[in-house]
Amino acid sequence: MLRARLGLACLAAGLAIGSLACDTGSAGSGGDVDSGPGPGGGNGNGGHGSGGATGAGGAPSSTGAGGAIGAGGAIAGTDAGAADAGRDADAGGDAARGAGGVIGAGGRGAGGATGAAGATGALPPITIWIAGDSTVATGSAPCPIGWGGQFKPLFGAQVTVTNSAVAGRSVRTWLYFPTLNMDATGECILQTDASGNPMIQPHWQAMLDGTSGMKAGDYLLIQFGINDSSPTCDRHVGLDAFKTSYGVMAQAAKDRGAHPIFLTPTSSISCNSANMAVGTRGGYVTATQQAGTQFGVPVIDLHALTVARYNALGFCPIPGGGDVSATTTGPVGDYFCDDHTHFSPSGAVDIATLVAGAVRTQIPGLAAYLK
Repeated sequence: MLRARLGLACLAAGLAIGSLACDTGSAGSGGDVDSGPGPGGGNGNGGHGSGGATGAGGAPSSTGAGGAIGAGGAIAGTDAGAADAGRDADAGGDAARGAGGVIGAGGRGAGGATGAAGATGALPPITIWIAGDSTVATGSAPCPIGWGGQFKPLFGAQVTVTNSAVAGRSVRTWLYFPTLNMDATGECILQTDASGNPMIQPHWQAMLDGTSGMKAGDYLLIQFGINDSSPTCDRHVGLDAFKTSYGVMAQAAKDRGAHPIFLTPTSSISCNSANMAVGTRGGYVTATQQAGTQFGVPVIDLHALTVARYNALGFCPIPGGGDVSATTTGPVGDYFCDDHTHFSPSGAVDIATLVAGAVRTQIPGLAAYLK
């Protein structure tokens, strides 16, 4: 059956809380432009993430654990990092496959006066905050649709999901306003305010807000690593800067009593000569796992989960050969948009279910909220 479908932001830089401004670049007309496996890609094996110990229960604090940390920019300006009109143009290729996530991220008391559930056993309300690119962003029908917009139905009424993923972003263009120029280290130069501090994006500022942002007991899910592999600014992020940026976000969550969770990027669909799906995200898979170990954050290896899922569904070989296109038939054509990276509504629901399954086995505190 033929289907025709519409094309569907460093501990060193520091954090800051500043004034909100209008994020005029958030509403891109398409998805990420994926230039393929990043530095460290190829046919390597991804390392294991480690970190996050299981929490011991107890009632979570009702207030955040602190204010602004670091020397980041105090002003969130107009979103100039917003060339979101393209989609992923992934060059594909076999790359590192991560081999598992890390169990951790807090626990829940079994009830009673001192348990996290309180004397009555009722779970306290929480918010799941999500940061990511177009494979996570809510998207628009008919596609691309990201898994983040399909996450809320998997949880009970006590959970609010705030999906702040934005199409076309690397971790640094999501956090900051990089320019089109690189510094001596090979990283894109960040726009700064009058005090010389990096300006931060409004959607990140919203999470940092002391009144309506992340609070004790909330969760912050972070998934980048597709657009970060771009060789040019403003989206280019080297592997060390990528890990540092994850550390910035994790510390901000922890400072407010929230629980960060890292996710390796979803794999695009790519088949090898043996007609098996293979990983495509290279060094950014390993970097995510290493960041989890370095910063004590649990890692959900969504990259490995997606590759395994594609194989279980028999997506290889791709009907018609080559890449997924608007005329690709069969289940693989129904799962993806008219490319090998972005998901159709049904594909996005399936990816969201994969994430929820990993939460159920790896993140017991959050798993308690699943239906």
